Amino acid sequence: MIRIFSILAGLAFSFVLALSFVFEAIGTAKEGLPNTVESNFVEHPHALKLASDGFFGKWDKQQLQRGFAVYQGVCQNCHSLKFVAFRDLKALGYDDDEVKAIAKQYQVPAYNAATGEVKTQPGKPTDHFPPVVYGGKGAPPDLSLITKARHGGAPYVHALLMGYKDQQGYKNEKGLELLKAFPDAKTPEGLYFNPYFANLNIAMPPPLTADGQVTYAPGNPAATKDQMAQDIAAFLVWTAEPNLAERHQKGWPVVLFLLLATVLAYMAKRNVWADKH
Repeated sequence: MIRIFSILAGLAFSFVLALSFVFEAIGTAKEGLPNTVESNFVEHPHALKLASDGFFGKWDKQQLQRGFAVYQGVCQNCHSLKFVAFRDLKALGYDDDEVKAIAKQYQVPAYNAATGEVKTQPGKPTDHFPPVVYGGKGAPPDLSLITKARHGGAPYVHALLMGYKDQQGYKNEKGLELLKAFPDAKTPEGLYFNPYFANLNIAMPPPLTADGQVTYAPGNPAATKDQMAQDIAAFLVWTAEPNLAERHQKGWPVVLFLLLATVLAYMAKRNVWADKH
């Protein structure tokens, strides 16, 4: 008897929960989502076509080198790449001498076991990119895994870099309804309005301020703001998942082998059980 009552109580609870969910969904459909500042201002990044996209994606090494140039010229003063070693840059097409030259540009911490002192010395290919010493409030995030850590990945990075706007001008673009709904919405002092950022106001000043901010090697596209944003986004996809292209190359043979094995197993089963019917 107790078991029956417990089952009935569980069914009743499930029924009430389902009803509340249905009525909430109907109410949301009629009234819409809560009318908050974020829900009216926030934008979602558009798709970004990169060579690494899709099941057959592979690296565009020329673009990755351009993205690394943007990191060095724009981002590295504030953002670190602590999970990337200098020798990893060989995957971008740099040879050993070029990797050594890049490593020597950086001062990396060196621990002296005899004295216990920590000094700095020029980097070696086996070293990782050194951490950035930041004196302000709240250290900027490390960029090694940023395209994995942020919803939207590379498109989000590209949209964020290109998305800085004047809030009043943005409201004018959106139309009269937004102006009426939020006439007093302002960007706090010391922050910058960006509709692609989660709470709209970001502490990072616009990193890409002008075309040609980074000098690209001959034979590359013009270093426009949009091109630099695409290139750094592609580079950060590589830092987050450097084995992506290799995984794609190895994945398809595995999938084909599993399909063939499945077909062979099915045919073997039909053959073994043919006389059992």
